Amino acid sequence: MEDVLEVIGRQIEERFQLPLHELGAAIAAAPDDNADARDVLYWYGLLAVSQSALERSENELLAALGTSPEEPLSDAQMDLAHQVNAAVGARDGRAMVVRHLLDPNAPGKQSKAIWRGASRAAGRPAPRPGNGPAPHPPGQARGMSR
Repeated sequence: MEDVLEVIGRQIEERFQLPLHELGAAIAAAPDDNADARDVLYWYGLLAVSQSALERSENELLAALGTSPEEPLSDAQMDLAHQVNAAVGARDGRAMVVRHLLDPNAPGKQSKAIWRGASRAAGRPAPRPGNGPAPHPPGQARGMSR
């Protein structure tokens, strides 16, 4: 069975057409040459840290459960189970970031000019003086009168 790191590692190698160790060496030598690869490797490193923390948490939980698997969970065992859940969430979130960075068709990657939530008017030039609504005096809010 493959783990998340192996699957995503292969996806990185396919995307950049280099083995991970060579890609890492290239980024270390010239970090500004390929910002996409640099960002992917940064998040892949965070993913590896999360995967390691998850494995440690799982091992601690299994060791604690090994003594009495059929009894109700103790507070200490429950704390370990919560740590495992948190580690899974962190690992999965970082995996999603790496997959997003690897996907050239991901939302927000087609056009740098328009981002989610922006209106088409955002790219229009500012109105010239005299063509817009009358300015409000400083310190007075719209719709408010004294």
